[in-house]
Amino acid sequence: MFKVNEIKELIRALDNSSVAELEIKGENKEKLTIRKQGAVGQAVVQPVAEEASVPDAAPPTAQEAPAVESTTKSEGKEETKAPAPADDDSIVEITSPMVGTFYRAPAPDADPYVKVGDKVEEDTVVCIVEAMKLMNELEAEVSGEIVEILVENEELVEYGQPLFRVKQA
Repeated sequence: MFKVNEIKELIRALDNSSVAELEIKGENKEKLTIRKQGAVGQAVVQPVAEEASVPDAAPPTAQEAPAVESTTKSEGKEETKAPAPADDDSIVEITSPMVGTFYRAPAPDADPYVKVGDKVEEDTVVCIVEAMKLMNELEAEVSGEIVEILVENEELVEYGQPLFRVKQA
């Protein structure tokens, strides 16, 4: 199974190269295909066995995914944003490494991984992004305090879309 950090690194390498598509087959018959379309990359992991049953099926592209607008809803819901200074150099964004569905908690009845004001370390899990039925835990990769959560639970996210703002420690 491919790790999220490995996929992120491959996507970054692909974005910085002239290569348009990269395909890697893993030891457990999984296949990773990353395609570059303009400035948007895409990662898809699927078992090789599925490939034989649907040979002409292509994974949905980032262009086919519905556009997602980030909004804050405060009517009876928890406020997920806190004011963050726009010109503060210590604010960094945690972005989505793939197209998928954003989940704040490991289960529907569980507490969220992080809330505004929580302190995080580089290895702190902050959310899950589900892509093709695979639950990918995202780590903060930065130490600091969560100052803003930019997406709602169960919202579709795009590759590179900011998910959190963190004030570095």
